[in-house]
Amino acid sequence: MTPDRYAVLGNPVEHSRSPFIHARFAAATGEPVEYGRLLCPLDGFEATVRAFAAEGARGCNITVPFKFEAMKLAARASDRARLAQAANVLRFDAEGWFADNTDGVGLVRDIEANAGVKLAGRRVLLVGAGGAAAGVLGPLIAAGAAEVLVANRTVATADALVDSHAKLASDARCGLRATSLEGAGRGFDVVLNSSASSLAGAAVPVSAGVLAPGALAVDLMYGPAARPFVDWAQSHGATGRDGLGMLVEQAAEAFFVWRGVRPGTAPVLAELRAQLEAAK
Repeated sequence: MTPDRYAVLGNPVEHSRSPFIHARFAAATGEPVEYGRLLCPLDGFEATVRAFAAEGARGCNITVPFKFEAMKLAARASDRARLAQAANVLRFDAEGWFADNTDGVGLVRDIEANAGVKLAGRRVLLVGAGGAAAGVLGPLIAAGAAEVLVANRTVATADALVDSHAKLASDARCGLRATSLEGAGRGFDVVLNSSASSLAGAAVPVSAGVLAPGALAVDLMYGPAARPFVDWAQSHGATGRDGLGMLVEQAAEAFFVWRGVRPGTAPVLAELRAQLEAAK
């Protein structure tokens, strides 16, 4: 049987572990999936996606910096993608492309199932207000967080993200507001870095005061890029965690969107963790 083609599209993309993850999912489920990487020119995302689909591909993942652009190419979208106005999954259906966003559900599953931290009643600081933040904010609210503060260098961008989620937060009785990085406050139970600071090799963009004693601090990046943030968190008494678990969990949800089968994640996550440890 000829496998169905999928890929991750982004810039940069050569670091992505998604091909390994989906190869493991395909082997475990018996689904005929072939998965690769496609580097998109910064001004050529749409052309690259359309060419890939025209070759007979069935769908793709989208990573930085194209998640907002991907959403605009779809004829149909899930509720979570519409709320985020950003997509990390496209499915090339004959009746029109379908967009979804699995980042948030992946993050919540990693925090709650893998890290063992329930979000209900927690104070959460979300650093950054770009495509990654847009994808995770709704699921964080839906998971029952008592408060979510969105801190960003450009406060107007954080304000816009908060405004788009205001009704959901009100219905969930979640305190939701935007602030500058300097005005983030103190004592959060969960601190999430969705900003580009790790990818750019920049310093942690908030002060250590944002960490409550024993807080969980998660960088949505993984591997060497996330190491400075994880080390910073642990040096200030928090539990540091990278985004590898989120990556695997969101990939499993994307696999389900494409194939209708939800693969197990624990063996793949353990294998990836072992690979990263061996590479240190």
